[in-house]
Amino acid sequence: MSRFIGFVFATCLLAIGISARAQATNPEWPKSLTLVTASPGGVYYIYGEELARMLADRLGIVVNPSSTQGAINNMRLLDRNEAQLGLITMSTGNEGWNGTAAWTNGKQFRNIRALFSMYDNPVQALVLQKSGITTLAQLDQKRIGVGPRSGTGASYGPVIFKIVGISPQLSYGSYDDIGRELLDGHIEGLVTTLGASVPALHELDAKEPIKFLSFSAEQMEAIRNLIPELSPSKIPAGTYRLLDRDYITLAVPNFVVGRADLPESLVYELVKAVFKNQDRLVKVTPLARDTLPQNVVKNTFMPFHPGAVRYYREIGIKIPDALVPTN
Repeated sequence: MSRFIGFVFATCLLAIGISARAQATNPEWPKSLTLVTASPGGVYYIYGEELARMLADRLGIVVNPSSTQGAINNMRLLDRNEAQLGLITMSTGNEGWNGTAAWTNGKQFRNIRALFSMYDNPVQALVLQKSGITTLAQLDQKRIGVGPRSGTGASYGPVIFKIVGISPQLSYGSYDDIGRELLDGHIEGLVTTLGASVPALHELDAKEPIKFLSFSAEQMEAIRNLIPELSPSKIPAGTYRLLDRDYITLAVPNFVVGRADLPESLVYELVKAVFKNQDRLVKVTPLARDTLPQNVVKNTFMPFHPGAVRYYREIGIKIPDALVPTN
């Protein structure tokens, strides 16, 4: 009998908890949200999957993660309201906000707002050790994988290659797919602009030793002159199995963004939930250690959502007036 009473008591507590969460959900909030991430094999994918689970738990609404071709695709989906939340690099965000890149066709994507900073994406160029390739120059006229067509690697790759003076043939696909292409000899190099460490690169390195190709100081300066949103970055030794010294490269910040028409109270609770439960994100990727309120300073152009502004001001973080929306 005591076991039965205990079971009934536990069941009642669970029911009370579920009821309380449902009652706490604001009736003005949407019943569900779509969060667009990127292709399997990259950090966006695993970060986004856990972010969606955590937000669903804490907000009491359905949050559906959706894999995509990356940041450009995510900007378009947000603009069309086929998604309400998305993961983007702020370089792609800048292109979309100002309508400057070819993929925008001159359109300015102004119905999107910044929510919080995730982590930085370093540029990583690599080959198989057995290839004998030791410099970027040796990739000239060779086939290189750059990730999904709408991803940041595909956007940055051609610009970077032109700056360093090489003209490779480009191969597109998920990072899992292009990792297999490298193993199979269909491509000879791989360039990513993903947070380190990249799951697909760990899987690749476990099967065949890889070698990272470095940019010279002159090349990095030339790249930054034409792509100023990139900043110096370091991937620590040991991040990958055979990376025995720090890898000096360039990086671009990542942000979670959302549609401007999301309710202010929802975004306030969303941003608050992220920083209160950061440990859940860190469990799936150490990069989430950089998901910190103070890193909002890495956004210099896109207005923050009013709900996010409210949270940051509440905890004492100043948001520049130019990044506070007026409507």
